[in-house]
Amino acid sequence: MESQPDIEVVGEASDGFRAVKECERTSPDVVILDAQLSGFEAVLAVAKMKREPVPGSRILILSNNDDQGTLLKAMEAGASGFLSKDSALQEVIGATRAIHRGQTLVPTHMLGPLLSALIDSKRERESALFKMVGLTQREREVLAILAEGGDNHAIAGRLVISPRTAKTHVQSVLSKLGLHSRLEAAAFVRRTGIRPEFIKATS
Repeated sequence: MESQPDIEVVGEASDGFRAVKECERTSPDVVILDAQLSGFEAVLAVAKMKREPVPGSRILILSNNDDQGTLLKAMEAGASGFLSKDSALQEVIGATRAIHRGQTLVPTHMLGPLLSALIDSKRERESALFKMVGLTQREREVLAILAEGGDNHAIAGRLVISPRTAKTHVQSVLSKLGLHSRLEAAAFVRRTGIRPEFIKATS
């Protein structure tokens, strides 16, 4: 990579934590990220990089398998490209230049399933948002705390209400969303990709 006249390697990292730190330190235009990172998974690293250190960076994921699930999550988190680790160096270099120009790269044989999955994900998210319209502001705050794993006591403490009132709000949230447990409520938020802070901010 360094032998290319238009590419400068500004940092390297051996795991996910260091990768995020290197992004904070160097503010790269392009990040090439191993899908099998140690420390924490690449999808989390992508989401953190796009949210905090360098939201303008473009991220290329290298994977040793055609994992449709990883591809979908990585693209939703903000990755710009997905390439096999078996790719020749010139392909990686070409992909680096392409995503730097603003292109999105997905292997042709994975494009169809990816589009279908993105459409399904979008529909699920829209359905979730539609259901949340029926929640009061207080109930949305309760849902956000449930998404973080909070129980009735955590809800009561955060919202300065009694545990009995917290329980009533939880039951109302579950009923309106058609769910049966706190775990289902947390899964509902995570599955749809709606961040807890967004729920709190919704009016």
